[in-house]
Amino acid sequence: MRILIVNPPHRAIGSRIPQEHLPPLGLLCVGGPLLDAGHDVTLLDAELGPLSNDEIVRQVVTHRPQVLLIGHSGSTSAHPIVVELTCRFRKELPALKIIYGGVFPTYHFRDILTQEAQIDAIVRGEGEDTVLKLIAAIEANDDLSMVEGIAFRCGGRIIETPLASTIHDLDAYRVGWELVDLKKYSYYGGKQAVVIQLSRGCPHLCNYCGQRGFWARWRHRNPRKLAKEIAWLHRTHGVELFNLADENPTVSKAIWREFCEAIIAENIQVTIIGSTRADDIVRDADILHLYRKAGVERFLLGMENTDETTLKKIRKGSATSTDREAIRLLRKHGILSLATWVTDFEEVSDRDFIRSLKQLLWYDPDQIMSLYVTPHRWTGYYQIASERRVIQLDQSKWDYKHQVLEAKYMPPWRIFLWVKCIEFILQVRPRALWRSFFQSDQASRHGMSWYLRMGRRVIAHELWNFLLHDFRVSNGPTLREFWGISQDYQEIPLRISRQAMKDVQANENMP
Repeated sequence: MRILIVNPPHRAIGSRIPQEHLPPLGLLCVGGPLLDAGHDVTLLDAELGPLSNDEIVRQVVTHRPQVLLIGHSGSTSAHPIVVELTCRFRKELPALKIIYGGVFPTYHFRDILTQEAQIDAIVRGEGEDTVLKLIAAIEANDDLSMVEGIAFRCGGRIIETPLASTIHDLDAYRVGWELVDLKKYSYYGGKQAVVIQLSRGCPHLCNYCGQRGFWARWRHRNPRKLAKEIAWLHRTHGVELFNLADENPTVSKAIWREFCEAIIAENIQVTIIGSTRADDIVRDADILHLYRKAGVERFLLGMENTDETTLKKIRKGSATSTDREAIRLLRKHGILSLATWVTDFEEVSDRDFIRSLKQLLWYDPDQIMSLYVTPHRWTGYYQIASERRVIQLDQSKWDYKHQVLEAKYMPPWRIFLWVKCIEFILQVRPRALWRSFFQSDQASRHGMSWYLRMGRRVIAHELWNFLLHDFRVSNGPTLREFWGISQDYQEIPLRISRQAMKDVQANENMP
């Protein structure tokens, strides 16, 4: 079949940094198996540019696909533009089959199929195998109810088929790298870049995470096969930087060590960045030199909050002392730390922000990323926050960079000033400036100066939008009224997560 995969443009500032775009790994993962099945597959990456809506529609109409697949990694905040574009696609191409996938549609499929008549089917969960079977059923005009992992309309009813099993062998489906021109993608200061994935899932129980249930069990690729793929991308296509999309790539010390050693054995000079947990870094103190030798230059540490009580409430499973030690260990081995700090999990005051600033300065991270809590209906945290009022009704702003929940005792402008002030102090304090311009390690100096340049632009952009474009409401609906009842019953059962952790630990102890 003639299939067009569309990566819609996103409104987030991260998608607007000139010449800094990463290819859409999730869509490439779906495209590879479709190519191997013999389909005519094209990917339209509208993030590049970005393309205007009119130009996207023009290119779709010119291509005249039989099936259009659409999705975005930031699927909650990208949903409004998906709706807008698919309505226009349907108007221009009435016979087109439109299939929508991602985290947000996986859980909100009933709302979407009820409200958006132009969407024909939704892929729920991982897409590689499900899309293959769905396209085969469409091509053969078979009963779609036999395809696991989808939702669709039939006879005025919404049909939800049983969820497909998670993919056990992540090497069974290849990434369709040929669907994009890899030379068009760069990140981290102009380095030619792609997104890769060693593992999927996470065994930890953080109740605010919107990804854990979607990916379910922690699984990993063959680390040596992935290292060979990285080496091929570097030698054949000139890719310099590899951004790990894993929620937690270092869950298994043995697997991560094997990956680092395999990269080292390939004898290539590449940069690897990603995110992990502070306790994994502390656990791996004896092999951090392998991290750096393999090319790891920065890790984002999801610290989320500086208050021990809040960390326990959101089930983070970490301690502030561990966070600080992880930063120290990374710096000792020449690896930058990017600490994420999430505000307004609970009601906040000026005193809370002062305490957070002191704690963050004590952590002494190289870089800081401040976020606002963004509750998802399928997480446990949604229940906790369900009676808080929503002040941001524009779903495209539900991207972690906008305050969406009301704080009773502080107006949005004061929270915004506190957040930007903390970011500013952390990034222009003498230690951070010295690391940006004068430290001897060239790789770390590059990463610090790039982040400082981008930070200036982001702060200016966010200030401009806060004052003139980010409209908020007072006395808005409660979270429950805005999104509906909780769907945390659809989250992966905690017993499965615990068993996944036991499986990992058992593998660690195998000879």
